[in-house]
Amino acid sequence: MLLHVIARGKIARSPEAELVARYEKRLTWPVTLTELPETGGKIPEPQAPYKTVLLDERGKAMASQKLAQVLERWRDDGMRETRFVLGAADGHSAEERAEADLLLAFGPATWPHLLARAMLMEQLYRATSILAGHPYHRAG
Repeated sequence: MLLHVIARGKIARSPEAELVARYEKRLTWPVTLTELPETGGKIPEPQAPYKTVLLDERGKAMASQKLAQVLERWRDDGMRETRFVLGAADGHSAEERAEADLLLAFGPATWPHLLARAMLMEQLYRATSILAGHPYHRAG
């Protein structure tokens, strides 16, 4: 299953970009990163069937093992792509939230956009490592 991270704004050269690149290289699942301008831009057509996850402050805080279980279920159900969408500074519209398959939050704190992107990549690496039985994640 393709993991597709779609983010508003450019990450450019930054410590956060280095973190994103580090986890992108470690991921054994296929991954695509798409950057869009703050407004507008064209999101590539998905590989159907697919699921959409919005990173949203109203979303559900989820343990890494639970995220791994969700990805495993979607993969095993035949999803070809899961899209993780980070919105612009004002977040997602009510319509976008209503259409999403999952709203995901990294806790109640507000995180800088670029750091949230790096955190997402780490969580995707962690979730796929859990599913592979890799010792990166130390549960307990």
